[in-house]
Amino acid sequence: MGKVRINNMLVYTYNGVMGEEKVLGQKLELDIELTLPLEEAGKTDDLHQTISYADVYTDVKTALEAKSFDLIEAVTYYVLDILGEKYGDMLEHALVRTRKYHVPIAGFFDNVEIEMERDY
Repeated sequence: MGKVRINNMLVYTYNGVMGEEKVLGQKLELDIELTLPLEEAGKTDDLHQTISYADVYTDVKTALEAKSFDLIEAVTYYVLDILGEKYGDMLEHALVRTRKYHVPIAGFFDNVEIEMERDY
């Protein structure tokens, strides 16, 4: 078993509860961690024995740029759905963290983050 990770993936989206967020848009940052058997890929050097992180990046970016949500909880859940639909036959487990930096609340903090995980 092993892990494939994409860290600090940036996607520009039009998500949020406030109207301005859906008009102006903002970047979201994601961490995606995939757990799957990697031994054969390691032994054979064969891309077909693993999940291509380039494909995961493209699939997630394309899907998130085409859809709008109110909540980053829904964004995170949707990414887990995408991963399961496309890679569920190889995937054992996935963890997704979604961070939002431009949050329309008064206060001082770096970001808000939602973390969800799922077994496949």
